Amino acid sequence: MKHRATARDSRWMQFALFAFFSFAFCLSPVASAQSNTTRTRIHIADDTPDPALIAARAAMDHNDYAEAVRSYKKYLAKKPDDAEAHFDLGNAYASLKQVADAKAEYEKAISLDPKLDAAYVNLGITLMDTDPAAAIEPLQKAAALLPNEARPQFLLGWAYERSAKAPLAIEHYRAAEKLDEKNSDIHFALGRVLLTSNQPAEAETEFRAAIASDASNAQAHLGLSQALAAQKKSEEAAAELGKYLEAQPNDPEARVSRALALAKLGKNEEALAELDRAAGSNQETLSALKLRGQILFQLKRYDDAISVLEKAAKLAPQDADIPAQIGHVYLEKRAYPDAVRELLVAFKMNPQSNDVLGELVAAEYLGKNYESALKALDLLSQRQELPPGTIFIRATCYDKLGQAAQALDWYQKFLQLNKDENNDMYFEATARVRFLTRELKEKKR
Repeated sequence: MKHRATARDSRWMQFALFAFFSFAFCLSPVASAQSNTTRTRIHIADDTPDPALIAARAAMDHNDYAEAVRSYKKYLAKKPDDAEAHFDLGNAYASLKQVADAKAEYEKAISLDPKLDAAYVNLGITLMDTDPAAAIEPLQKAAALLPNEARPQFLLGWAYERSAKAPLAIEHYRAAEKLDEKNSDIHFALGRVLLTSNQPAEAETEFRAAIASDASNAQAHLGLSQALAAQKKSEEAAAELGKYLEAQPNDPEARVSRALALAKLGKNEEALAELDRAAGSNQETLSALKLRGQILFQLKRYDDAISVLEKAAKLAPQDADIPAQIGHVYLEKRAYPDAVRELLVAFKMNPQSNDVLGELVAAEYLGKNYESALKALDLLSQRQELPPGTIFIRATCYDKLGQAAQALDWYQKFLQLNKDENNDMYFEATARVRFLTRELKEKKR
C-alpha cells in the first residue's frame, strides 16, 4: 500500500492530558483537550482495502479500541510490512493504556518507514507519562522531520519539563512559540516553566500572551495570578484569581489563594468570605485553617483564632508551626501560662527554632517565671547575639529574684549597649543601677 508519511487526518485522537504542577498554590491541569498533546491519526486512501482493515478503521472511528486491535492484528497477519497499520494499531493500544504494546507498534512502524513522522510524535506522547526522558529522542526525530511545525517542539518542551530539565524545556517552548506565536497553550506552557524556574516577570509576559490569544483560557489567569503573587503584586494577583474563579467557581484551592492575596492587602473580611466559599459544606483544609487563624489574629479575634488553630492542630499534630501560632495568640491575650504551654509544645517539636525560643522567653518573663525565663535566655544566648532589650530582661529577672549583684551587672551592660536614652527601659535601668549600687554598698558595711 503506497503512502506519504506526512499525510494525516484533520481529526485528533483523544489523549489524557498531563497534570501541570504544584507550588505555594498549585496550577490546575488544563481542562480541555489540546491538539498539541493528542496523537496524530493517518488515514490513507486505498483502492482495494482489506475487509479487516476496513473493520479496524471503523472500530477506531467508534472508539471500540479492543475491536480495532483484533482487526488490525488480523490484517497485519496477512500484511506485516504495512507501516501505517502498525502505527494505527499503536494508537489503539495507546487508547487502551497498553503502553508497552503501543510502544512496540510505533517502533515497528518506524522501522518499516523511518520517515513516518507521526509515529515518532505518538511514540513520544505515549512514553511521556511513564518515562518522559525516553520520549525525548523520538520527539527530536519528529522535530527534525517537521522543522516548520510547532507541535514537535512543544512536545519536546513538555518532555524536558517533565524530565526536570527546565532550561531545555524553555528553549523548545520558545522554538514552538516562534512557529506558532498565537497559540495560547504554548504561551501557557512557557509561562508555567518560567514560573517554576523563578522567573515570574517573564512568566507574567507569557501568561498575558496566552490570555491575549485565547480569552477563555482560565488556566492562564490562574498562572498569571501566581506570577503576580511571586512579584508581590497582591492586588493584581487577587484580581486575576477573581477572573479565574468566574470560570472555575468550584476550585477551593484557588479561593484559598485569593483569600491569601486579599489578606496581604489588609482586606481581612473579604478574605474570610472567600475562605467561607472555599470551605462550602466540606471540612477546611490545613492551609485554609492556618490562614483563617492568621486573619482572625489580625482582627484581634483571639478566641476565634485559637479555636480555628486547634482544629488545624488536629489535622496536623506534628506541625510545630501551629502550637507556635497558638502560643503567640495567647501571648497577645496576656494569657501567659497558656502561651508557655503551647510554646513548649512547639519547641519540643522543633528545638532548633530561635523564634519560638524568643517567644518562650517573653511568655515566661511576662508570666513572672523568672528562673525559667533565664534558662531560656541562656539557651538563646548560645545561639545568637542578644539585642539590648533582651539584656534588660535578663537584668530584670535577676532583680526580681533578689540577685542584686547579677542584676546590677546586667543593667550596666544594658546601659553600655543601649543607644536610646529616651526609652522607658533606659530610665528604669538607670534608676535600678543607682538603687542596687547603694544597696550593695550598705550590705558591705
